[in-house]
Amino acid sequence: MSPQNAPQEHPHLLVPEEERAALEREAADLPHLSLNARRLCDLELLLNGGFAPLSGYLSRKDYECVLESMRLENGALWPIPIVLDVPERAAKSIEKRPRLALRDGDGTPLAVLDVEDVWRADPEREAQCVFGTLDQTHPGVRYLYQETGPFYLSGLLRGIRLPRHADFPEYRRTPGELRERFRAMGWKWVVAFQTRNPMHRAHVELTMRASSENGANILIHPVAGMTKPGDIDHICRVRCYEHVLKHYAPDSVTLALLPLAMRMAGPREALWHALIRKNYGCTHFIVGRDHAGPGVDGRGEPFYDPYAAQDLLKTHQSECGIEMVPFQEMVYAPDEGRYLPVDRTSENTRILRISGTKLRKMLERGEEIPGWFTYPEVAEELRGYSSPKKP
Repeated sequence: MSPQNAPQEHPHLLVPEEERAALEREAADLPHLSLNARRLCDLELLLNGGFAPLSGYLSRKDYECVLESMRLENGALWPIPIVLDVPERAAKSIEKRPRLALRDGDGTPLAVLDVEDVWRADPEREAQCVFGTLDQTHPGVRYLYQETGPFYLSGLLRGIRLPRHADFPEYRRTPGELRERFRAMGWKWVVAFQTRNPMHRAHVELTMRASSENGANILIHPVAGMTKPGDIDHICRVRCYEHVLKHYAPDSVTLALLPLAMRMAGPREALWHALIRKNYGCTHFIVGRDHAGPGVDGRGEPFYDPYAAQDLLKTHQSECGIEMVPFQEMVYAPDEGRYLPVDRTSENTRILRISGTKLRKMLERGEEIPGWFTYPEVAEELRGYSSPKKP
């Protein structure tokens, strides 16, 4: 990676400490919007610099450019629209008082938005541009049609504080904090692993190979915001990650949580994930099979080609400033007693694999999870999660 593509420092959008009390007093007298889970995730990553180069919610011109070309109006690469959606009543009231306090579910003010533009959303066009489909079996499309307000807002965003998290404070690091941690540990090259699922032996093997081949330390950076409906919650997953960490060499890996609301947008989302990891100080990013894909559509066909994400990242790799580490699916070769990328097996190689769907069914039936697939302590954690809860 060339010096000009090395991770850069990006300012956050929180106002200086000495201005926060005054802004909070101002927010108390403003019309407010209580943010749902997705809006909270977006706001946190805007405020902490995870969504750099964004300096707030997209303007109408930026939004149009992102839909059509995956770029902001100034030409900067950005593939996913980050907008603040509101109901019609709120949009009309803003015309009278174009300043809005953004609050969490407990009513705590997090930011103030000086509204500069309001426009009606076009969910059909957005779905087609971002997701490549109007099929509402796609969770991103379904959210757009069923849960998104009909108007979008943009303007100057000033942050008071980041959303609070009661769980796992030791793993919740802002981009600036994580970059500083890498510097303190002397990590020059860092390869990030994105996941919304528990990790098993194949994932450990994959990340170790990525580390070895690129001379990089490993950041396990799972999503702890919104993932695909039906996914295992992040509480259980973090406990699984903690077990997995013990199987890496000392000082080779660290864990941090990403407060992201995934869109499951396949190739566009993979590019988005890479840009976010660059902001967090990573130099390399693992992209595997069907990265951020939601599975199959209403006809049973995959929404995205399994390696379309790798192709898109390859096209934009030099520009986005983080090096892609492509990987094929990892499969277990029992006769060799090891994991291999599926493209490095021959027709005569006997391979074993367990899909996520099959694993869930095995857990539901109380079946033993084979040791070649996962670690006993991870299997135990998942069995506890999958066991029927007593009323």
